[in-house]
Amino acid sequence: MALDEPKDDDEVVKEDGVTFLINKELYDQAKPINVDFVESAMGSGFNISSSLSMGGDGCGSCSC
Repeated sequence: MALDEPKDDDEVVKEDGVTFLINKELYDQAKPINVDFVESAMGSGFNISSSLSMGGDGCGSCSC
């Protein structure tokens, strides 16, 4: 995740007062995309998951 300004090839998604940007081509391949803030004994942070598979381990999340 990074802070950025919208570009012509970005999909703009607003949810719960937060605006997310993602490249339209990537969005079409990855949707649905879920962004959650999680807290656990190991720490806290964002968990981003989508329909894309991250390699051959069956994990579809960026927080594996």
